[in-house]
Amino acid sequence: MDSIEVKRVDDAYAFEAMDSNGHTIRMDAAAAIGGHNTGIRPMQTLLMGLGGCGGVDIVLILKKQKQELTGFRMVIEGEREKDKEPALWKDVQIHFYLSGQIDAEKAEKAVALSLNKYCSVAATLRAGGCTINWTVTIE
Repeated sequence: MDSIEVKRVDDAYAFEAMDSNGHTIRMDAAAAIGGHNTGIRPMQTLLMGLGGCGGVDIVLILKKQKQELTGFRMVIEGEREKDKEPALWKDVQIHFYLSGQIDAEKAEKAVALSLNKYCSVAATLRAGGCTINWTVTIE
């Protein structure tokens, strides 16, 4: 079982989360609601988790396909439900930018396998009704 400890670190809404290996992230609320804007919004951490989960899968798949990946970045954009509480992610668009000696078809297949089959974060978001779309650009 995974264990995460979350503790409040200021007089408002800032929290630090630490995993069982000692890795930390800081989260905070927007200044508009009384936060100090000193950390990532909790809902943004889900999109970061999606990027990390998908990224690990895609690099692993491309390595197995003997693709020479020299650069990898992604831009993730999300839209949340309007006028709902809780306001879940409803649409997420991921733009992948890969560089190296990479076959475009293999890159597309790696992304599809990750986001449609292997990535647990993507599956979790979809279970909440989120649509995830992507583009792949070989630079």
